[in-house]
Amino acid sequence: PRLSELLTCCARVWIPDAEEVWKSAELTKDYKNGDTSLQLMLEDGTEPMANIEHKLDPKTKNLPYLRNPDILVGENDLTALSYLHEPAVLHNLKVRFIDSKLIYTYCGIVLVAINPYEPLPIYGSDIINAYSGQNMGDMDPHIFAVAEEAYKQMARDERNQSIIVSGESGAGKTVSAKYAMRYFATVSGSTSEANVEQKVLASNPIMEAIGNAKTTRNDNSSRFGKYIEIGFDTRYRIIGANMRTYLLEKSRVVFQADEERNYHIFYQLCASSHLPEYKMLTLSNANDFLYTRQGRSPVIVGVDDTMELSTTRKAFTLLGINESNQMGLFQVLAAILHLGNVEIKDRDSDSSVIPPNNRHLTAFCELVGVSYQDMSQWLCHRKLKTATETYIKTLPRLQATNARDALSKHIYAKLFNWIVAHVNKALITNITQHSFIGVLDIYGFETFEINSFEQFCINYANEKLQQQFNMHVFKLEQEEYMREQIPWTLIDFYDNQPCINLIEAKMGILDLLDEECKMPKGSDDSWAQKLYNTHLKTCSLFEKPRMSNRAFIIQHFADKVEYQCDGFLEKNKDTVNEEQINVLKASKFHLLVELFHDGEKAISPTGQVAGTGGRTRLSIKPDKSREKSSKENKKTVGCQFRNSLHMLMGTLNATTPHYVRCIKPNDFKLGFTFDPKRAVQQLRACGVLETIRISAAGFPSRWTYQEFFSRYRVLMKQKDVLPDKKLTCRNVMEQLVQDQDKYQFGKTKIFFRAGQVAYLEKLRSEKLRVACVRIQKTIRCWLARKKYLRKRSAAITIQRFTRGYQARCLAKFMRRSQAATVIQKYQRMCVERKHYRQKQAAALVMQTILRAYMARQKYQALLREHKVVIIQKRVRGWLARCWYKRCLVSIVYLQCCFRRMKARRQLKKLKIEARSVEHFKKLNKGMENKIMQLQRKLDEQNKEKRLVNEKLVALENTYTTESERMRGELGRLRGVEEDAKNKGNQVTSLLEELEKLRKELSSTQKEKKTIEDWAQTYRSEMEKMVSELKEQNGSLKKEKDDLNRLIQEQSQQMTEKMVRAIAEETQQLETNLNEERSRYQNLLTEHRRLEEKHDDLKEEMNVSKPGHRRTDSTHSSNGSEYTYNSECAELEEGSRAAEDVTRGIDTSLTLKLQKRLTELEQEKQSLRNELENKEDQFLRARARDDVEFKKARGAELEYESLKRQELESENKKLKHDLVDIRQSLLGNAATGAGAPGSPAYKVVLEQLNSSCEELEVRKEEVLILRSQLVSQKEAMHHKETMTELSVFVEDVSKLKDAGELKQAYMGLKDTNRSPRFTRKPLEVSDLLSRLRSAAPDFHKLNEDGELWLVNQGLKETIRLLEHQLQTQRRGYDSEVESLRGELQNVKEDNNRQQQLLAQNLQLPPEARIEASLQHEITRLTNENLDLMEQLEKQDRTIRKLKKQLKVYSKRIGEMGAGQTEGQTSPGQMVDEPIHPVNIPRREKDFQGMLEYKKEDELKLVKNLILELKPRGVAVNLIPGLPAYILFMCLRHADYVNDDQKVRTLLTSTINSIKKILKKRGDDFETVSFWLANTCRFLHCLKQYSGDEAFMKHNTQRQNEHTLSNFDLAEYRQVISDLAIQIYQQLIKCMENILQPMIVSGMLEHETIQGVSGVKPTGLRKRTASIADEGTYTLDSILRQLSAFHSTMCQHGTDPELIKQVVKQQFYIIGAVTLNNLLLRKDMCSWSKGMQIRYNVSQQEEWLRDKGLMVCGAKETLEPLIQAAQLLQVKKKTDEDADAICSMCLALTTAQIVKVLNLYTPVNEFEERVSVSFIRTIQTRLRDRCESPQLLMDTKMIYPVTFPFSPSSLALETIQIPSSLNLGFLTRV
Repeated sequence: PRLSELLTCCARVWIPDAEEVWKSAELTKDYKNGDTSLQLMLEDGTEPMANIEHKLDPKTKNLPYLRNPDILVGENDLTALSYLHEPAVLHNLKVRFIDSKLIYTYCGIVLVAINPYEPLPIYGSDIINAYSGQNMGDMDPHIFAVAEEAYKQMARDERNQSIIVSGESGAGKTVSAKYAMRYFATVSGSTSEANVEQKVLASNPIMEAIGNAKTTRNDNSSRFGKYIEIGFDTRYRIIGANMRTYLLEKSRVVFQADEERNYHIFYQLCASSHLPEYKMLTLSNANDFLYTRQGRSPVIVGVDDTMELSTTRKAFTLLGINESNQMGLFQVLAAILHLGNVEIKDRDSDSSVIPPNNRHLTAFCELVGVSYQDMSQWLCHRKLKTATETYIKTLPRLQATNARDALSKHIYAKLFNWIVAHVNKALITNITQHSFIGVLDIYGFETFEINSFEQFCINYANEKLQQQFNMHVFKLEQEEYMREQIPWTLIDFYDNQPCINLIEAKMGILDLLDEECKMPKGSDDSWAQKLYNTHLKTCSLFEKPRMSNRAFIIQHFADKVEYQCDGFLEKNKDTVNEEQINVLKASKFHLLVELFHDGEKAISPTGQVAGTGGRTRLSIKPDKSREKSSKENKKTVGCQFRNSLHMLMGTLNATTPHYVRCIKPNDFKLGFTFDPKRAVQQLRACGVLETIRISAAGFPSRWTYQEFFSRYRVLMKQKDVLPDKKLTCRNVMEQLVQDQDKYQFGKTKIFFRAGQVAYLEKLRSEKLRVACVRIQKTIRCWLARKKYLRKRSAAITIQRFTRGYQARCLAKFMRRSQAATVIQKYQRMCVERKHYRQKQAAALVMQTILRAYMARQKYQALLREHKVVIIQKRVRGWLARCWYKRCLVSIVYLQCCFRRMKARRQLKKLKIEARSVEHFKKLNKGMENKIMQLQRKLDEQNKEKRLVNEKLVALENTYTTESERMRGELGRLRGVEEDAKNKGNQVTSLLEELEKLRKELSSTQKEKKTIEDWAQTYRSEMEKMVSELKEQNGSLKKEKDDLNRLIQEQSQQMTEKMVRAIAEETQQLETNLNEERSRYQNLLTEHRRLEEKHDDLKEEMNVSKPGHRRTDSTHSSNGSEYTYNSECAELEEGSRAAEDVTRGIDTSLTLKLQKRLTELEQEKQSLRNELENKEDQFLRARARDDVEFKKARGAELEYESLKRQELESENKKLKHDLVDIRQSLLGNAATGAGAPGSPAYKVVLEQLNSSCEELEVRKEEVLILRSQLVSQKEAMHHKETMTELSVFVEDVSKLKDAGELKQAYMGLKDTNRSPRFTRKPLEVSDLLSRLRSAAPDFHKLNEDGELWLVNQGLKETIRLLEHQLQTQRRGYDSEVESLRGELQNVKEDNNRQQQLLAQNLQLPPEARIEASLQHEITRLTNENLDLMEQLEKQDRTIRKLKKQLKVYSKRIGEMGAGQTEGQTSPGQMVDEPIHPVNIPRREKDFQGMLEYKKEDELKLVKNLILELKPRGVAVNLIPGLPAYILFMCLRHADYVNDDQKVRTLLTSTINSIKKILKKRGDDFETVSFWLANTCRFLHCLKQYSGDEAFMKHNTQRQNEHTLSNFDLAEYRQVISDLAIQIYQQLIKCMENILQPMIVSGMLEHETIQGVSGVKPTGLRKRTASIADEGTYTLDSILRQLSAFHSTMCQHGTDPELIKQVVKQQFYIIGAVTLNNLLLRKDMCSWSKGMQIRYNVSQQEEWLRDKGLMVCGAKETLEPLIQAAQLLQVKKKTDEDADAICSMCLALTTAQIVKVLNLYTPVNEFEERVSVSFIRTIQTRLRDRCESPQLLMDTKMIYPVTFPFSPSSLALETIQIPSSLNLGFLTRV
């Protein structure tokens, strides 16, 4: 169909737009031929706008471009689009970039890369591994895919490759080139130890520092072009590299525009100027120098220049530039900055001068080592030479400044070339280069407001590259048509050869520029006039601006560019003052001199500068002849650039190019922001649209016949389908498309013109839509009929139930009427009877009440009279007693006052007498008398004290019997007594106490006055208190219930918390253990790799030695972890052989490998110890957690119960006190009820006494608890001491445990054992039994000197007992001290309690009770915490003792297990240490051993291991037979006690297994066979080791076959390591077999036919998804898995090990499948998710059939299952987002977002995932803590374990078949 026929209503088209370049619109009316306009409706993403009219161009009448179907939008390859034009390309790139966050897109052979301005996680090593080895069309577009294609074509076609990276500044060219080089460095590696790939990558920071700068468009813009050739050897490993640079922007050194910077290295030095190593450069801030401050933007956000300089220096060091050269480079750079600050002033109009002592010029001269006078002279002067004379001319200030800047640019260019040369020198190796891949990072097409010489050269280079690109694209199209045998005509494409001729041909722009430069008075204006005269009329590509005579316009392939002629001649000449150069050459600074001499040497005879890529070289010679030749050889910059460009094009034409076009999406560096205008400009400039135009001119859409048949099968009728797919497609196409020019049939593909695929898609959609309508019609009819039948049935049912209900209601009404009549009769009867009975009862009650009232009145009168008499009697008696008490108190008070007056007088007299001088003299004279008097007086005072004590005791007895008044006096006397006891002879204290008591007496009298008032109010207060106490009692009960409930909740929460904590810690410990195992097994893998490399080197050494031939003795490798004597001999022989070899052997590498091997062995041993420690810690931690949990739980419950009991006891006590107070108050209602001696006062005192008693009880409880704790500690200490002492009793006949005696005995033995073996120690139980026996046995016992050994042991025992006795004494002393401390603490506690009691007495009753309760709770809590702390210490001691007990019992068990049938005495062991132990055996009874001669060992290993065919053994013989045979041979060597034989047998076995695995490591059957046998051999060593842990399942006969002489625990570890290595080799072998099947079988193959349709794929064809011959399917994978499983079962592999292997297999399948899904946009669709889930279900069915559902394999597929579910679920609403977040727990956030971004509809009925939905998912998954890695690690191997699996097979029943050729073995 024609385009006009497709422009129907609802067709979607593209129309031009000023802002968005192209806008989408929809036709509202059909287009007819002859119409001048189109009726359209815009689609701007919001509400549809009003209809608009789009007028067609009346001249061209070009119709608008049609839009592609939605299912084609977002394709990986732009050539897959049906309509190939500019708006389709732009829209496809925008959708991929904005919606899917995909920055790479193919456009035929070009990779379009859009700069995201955000870091993306798509460049890690996992991504590199995913792209390695893949076809370019099979994976999503990526720079790694281009690099892999180049690498693969280099290896396949034996042709050099080039990757051409181009684009604007800031488009990401340098980063793309860097990632391409990183890919080559990662996938290829290097051939030597020089690490060339690291050096290649290290050159990047150096070149960025000296060649990159900040521009307005890019913060890290490359201001030069470079071409890096990465060299490879014959094995395609990196051997070196070479770099060529082009057109360094030297003008940036002296000038920068606004918001731009100079080269990074200057700012790095200024930022680091404060460091001490840079002080000599005399630098400061970048704003202090002219060359770094002109752009006014010295800082880049997010960049630390100091750190960047450190990175640059590290790169310099890695590339071999030493510290001195680095500092020399920095000196030159600092000198350039100082030179820019040299100020030149006007002397007059024609001359200039530098002020004397210029600071910056002085610094410049010091840094470069030149004379200040010479430099200042030639900066302002110039030497002119004519034919006859030479004279010096002064320079004006402007020319002098220009000369200074020219010198700065020249020095920097020399420095740049020197660094490039040294980088190349470091990257070159001596190995011959076989091929190379070149990476060209060059500037793209540039056009600015002002374009000068640099832009002219850049655009000239892009013209050449575009011409080469066009020719290559045309060539590929031609080859494709010829390969498919399609007739083709010449495609008209844009040829830019005229533009290139305009620039570089004879009399071209460059030629005229060079000619003008040679003219003495040449200028930019004269050169512009020559250009106008030459090209204005002859070349259509050359134009002159209307308003300027100093500019010209060139029509480039991308756009018109206007160039300003100013500065062209000066930049082309690139001149510099020769005298300034001579001054620098005379410098004392060797590096500066080297820079300029290197420049002279670099000039070739033809004038071309080697390796500089267009740098100007000056040759300044003193003599005239050399000056003349120098001028002849000197070329302009334009000429040099043209020559270097021609050389580059020659290199590119000799290679296969690969193109990367970098696009800058916006000018503001905003992340994932797309500016259509800027993008279209760059697409036009970089040649992408030209590629599209060339493709669209032919047949851009290409389908294989199978893909076409699968996609458009719905358009065919059943009769059209033929067995031949090609013929079927031909017939269908002839029916669907009438114009045969729209398609062509090739050999394997159908070629379509542009738009034909869209037409076919339209037909397919219409066919599917008609089918959908038919299906909907049928289903709706079925649903309507079903609904009608359901309604009819419901109506009938309702009628039936309604009629039945009405009949039931009538019957019910009749029954109720009859029942109502009966009920009324009986109810009326009941009412009448009730009324009668009520009247009778009322009469009786009234009579009773009246009679009772009269009796009560009479009784009350009698009672009132009796009470009045009693009250009068009591009141009169109380009044009499009150009068008596008042009289007595008054008398006592008078007596006290009189006695106080007399005492004061006496005291005053004594004071006067004491102050008199005479008194002192008397005292001094009669000192002896005074002493006697004092002694006498002291005795009298003591007597008085005793008398006072006696009086106090008498008073106390008296007061206890007297009334309440005497009780108060008794309290005072008790205080006096305590003061007397505490203060002794201090009489003053007694007086103070007396005064205190008097004050108390007065206060008591005062209280007496108020007691009457208090008695009246006391009753009301007590009632109020009663109510409050009741409330408090209720609140306490409530609190008690709350506490009980809280205790239960806390206990439950704590239990759950502890269980969770224990589970988490257990899981963490298990994770750590698995990580340690994984790390250890990875080290074993590295160890094995180094072993293999070491063996390869040994083989090379042996092969290179003349006349050397390998024998059987050299078959064993040096792979064992332990180096034995034979292996040492081999190493010495190998080292001697290595010394004889003088060529072809890298000795240093061998030595380094050996050193590395030793380090790895040590590291492996340390990791093994660490692994054991981790396991012990794990077990100890679990036990500790259990104990601590129980202990904490018990302590908490105990504390809570104590607290509850305290509350209950206090509550009861309060109730009791309340009852007593209430009774006392009710019994004494008089006014004096509260006085001292009254019942209320008495009750209060009793409460105080009870509180004191309770305090004493508490103290006693504390003492009891502490005594119990001490007794427990003593019991534990005594138990430990008795355990240690139980061995060392004096009487030998009473010994119970021989551990210490055996230790003393074993310490005196000295045997000559092998250092690699440990004989099992013999028991001394025989010695003990003989010691206990009768005396006549002593002679027999002592015949070998055994009693002397016993005597020595007893002496050691006595010394040990003495030491323990001293230790016990020290412990006893420390315990006494601790008891004393505790006693002191009890005393202090008692004092505190008394003080607290005194304080409580002063408080009101409520506060007193609360305070005492709070204090008691606090005290008990503190005591409980102390007890808990002591209990924890005790538990730790118990755990420590239990652990020691286990260790001792284990040692005793090991010693006891070493006793053999024929016991040998210790004396014999001492005298004859090297004789084997004679082990008697039964006659005519096989012991399960095989005997062989030592010379037959090699034959045994050869027949049983090296030449054994696993298939025959696995089918015909018992599983694990070789392992059983080897173990039976080992048993015999152990039986005869031959340690050398055991050692050699085990060493030969291990080395032979390693050798056969190295030889046949790719054969799964062989690796599986030896994995099973190695594990069986390991289990045999454990089962028959004699260890009780491994002997639980043995029979009695098997226990008799245990190893008797040697402990092979170390060899068990070596064999376990060997099994791990074999397991890893098995996994690697399986991975190599499964890897090619996984992607094809799991993703590409359609297991459910017809579910997913094939979409067009463009030029980059993907792998066919249809099952052709040789294509792997899911059945292929399942068959292979079944083959693996059956093979391992036949070999007798342990079931647990098979489960681990299957788990690893399924992990590999899931990881590889998911990784490919994440990297392939074409696989992310709903139908593919359905295919994946079906494939996973088939694998689960396979697991179920094999009984492996519990092995953990299904869980490894969980990420893949969730990814498939993610493809199928709804992805629209917030509820869908919540469902996805809760479902995809095994996927990371990056993987979920990646799948959503890649989701692509295959049919029109599906919808894309909106950007807002993806952002919602990201927001909800933001809090996840997970790895940002996108892909799964396919190389990860789960740590393997070998659970012990004992064999029930009896060794004596094993028969050796004759097919094994082991006739030399003898059964024993």
